[in-house]
Amino acid sequence: MQLKEMEFAIIAAGEGSRLRKEGFNLPKPLLPLHGVPLIERLIRVFVKEGAQRVHVIINKQSPELKLFLEKTTFELPIVLIEEDTASSLHSFALLVKNNPDWSSCCLTTTDTVFRPHEFHAYLEAFQQHQHADAFMAVTPFVDDESPLYVNTNSQLRVEAFLDTATAETKYVSGGIYCFRKAAMDCALSSVEAGNSRMRNFQRALLKNDLQVEAFVFDKVVDIDHLKDRVVAEQFLSEEVS
Repeated sequence: MQLKEMEFAIIAAGEGSRLRKEGFNLPKPLLPLHGVPLIERLIRVFVKEGAQRVHVIINKQSPELKLFLEKTTFELPIVLIEEDTASSLHSFALLVKNNPDWSSCCLTTTDTVFRPHEFHAYLEAFQQHQHADAFMAVTPFVDDESPLYVNTNSQLRVEAFLDTATAETKYVSGGIYCFRKAAMDCALSSVEAGNSRMRNFQRALLKNDLQVEAFVFDKVVDIDHLKDRVVAEQFLSEEVS
């Protein structure tokens, strides 16, 4: 698979306030799974998929995270943006605004944990689905405190993004996204229209009649609390065994 034209980006600008209340006093991206910080794990997965560089946006209150990214040796450049943003959507829009030449990108949040082989299949499917403006990772495994429910048709074309499940709902968002140019442009216009949440941007994709498709991951674990680390580590251990 040829990924030279695809950019990889990580939103790591959240505060991690719930983890801090539970006693983890470093930025969330530095929370280790089996001894490897969340953000390092993501970057190394991207390396194996042929990424040329990884763009990371962090907030200005994370000196430990900035130092880690600057001092850790990876097999590719880390393009770091240090900026306080109002939301993950604003973080994504800033990445797009700063990189107007992007033709496609893979975006993840820092706290999404997935199996590398499923991620590989996801990227391959995105390359095959050239007509898709947006390609969303979804999973039947509900782990998030406030999940974004995703309704699709039988061909996995997304029909709705919902705050509450319906009788037809099978999936929730996995926090992994692949976008082409039209979808990235929509992120900019969505922020300009006053949207401040990723889920409202995703609804805007549908409202603007863009082609939005889903790819099913068996399981994606979202890290919000220390107890989620136990679930994630067990999940990753199952893959190894």
